[in-house]
Amino acid sequence: MRKTAFLFPGQGSQSVGMGEDFYREYDVVRTIFDMTEEISRINISKLCFKGPIEDLTMTVNLQPAVTAVNLACLAVIEKENVDFHYCAGHSLGEYSALSAAGVHSKEDTVRLVFKRGELMHREATRNHGAMHAIVGLPIDDVADLVAGVQKDGLVSVANHNTELQIVITGALESVSKVSSQAVSKGAKSIPLKVSGAWHSELIKGAEEEFKAFLDSTPFKVPEKLIFFNVTADTSNDPDAIKEIMGRQLCSPVRWYDTINNLMDENVEIFVEVGPGRVLAGLLKKILPGDYPAKIYNVANMQQLEKFLKDT
Repeated sequence: MRKTAFLFPGQGSQSVGMGEDFYREYDVVRTIFDMTEEISRINISKLCFKGPIEDLTMTVNLQPAVTAVNLACLAVIEKENVDFHYCAGHSLGEYSALSAAGVHSKEDTVRLVFKRGELMHREATRNHGAMHAIVGLPIDDVADLVAGVQKDGLVSVANHNTELQIVITGALESVSKVSSQAVSKGAKSIPLKVSGAWHSELIKGAEEEFKAFLDSTPFKVPEKLIFFNVTADTSNDPDAIKEIMGRQLCSPVRWYDTINNLMDENVEIFVEVGPGRVLAGLLKKILPGDYPAKIYNVANMQQLEKFLKDT
């Protein structure tokens, strides 16, 4: 079997209708949605299938909703006895990866993301901020611009998504200043439609409370190798993993480094397990043209059938 990595999307991959055909087809998927609704006390199936998108996109709703769909897609693949070697998740999606690797039960995964969403929503309401995607400059150049503006206000790197796509986060004025400087250097700046300045010091107020919640949650030794956002590396130590996840909330997502490390492991099959095509799109920008890889999405019956046929 060629080396396979399952990748789990996070916020930004949502759409009305996500997960609906799997929900109709599989008992195991309905069980996951029922469990998510019981824990969150949110009508997740209605939000996912009917919307409205404005309600679905609220982070307190979105985090359990996307996670339910990720776990549902994973359950369907597992039902077909398809195995994998590595996993990773982008920001919120990292919790689905932890579940896939056997670190948490599905129930604990949903409890964690629901608590995470509540705390992030609270901090975003207290501390308004912004996120912009800077396209066209390497990470060192963006980091230099951020460092130059830090003394004037709160701004940091949130995501290093591809070699030349970096998301910055923080206070609106500071983010706008870095964006303007990046544009003057030939980059593009794209404001993101988000409800908070994620992965920034503006949500630092959630960190200690969330760490305490992590401490109350059992962490097991991973059954698969999982690459973490904070380190772009693996760990088999439950205590180390807990510490890494405690830092994830306010630390940059090192996605570009993660994919490069998966290439170093000679991964040839990349499967985006969950809604949307965000991670597949990033992969196409990261993987060299001569790298021997296939990219799949599994979010609906048609995509599942294609993936199963090829594997």
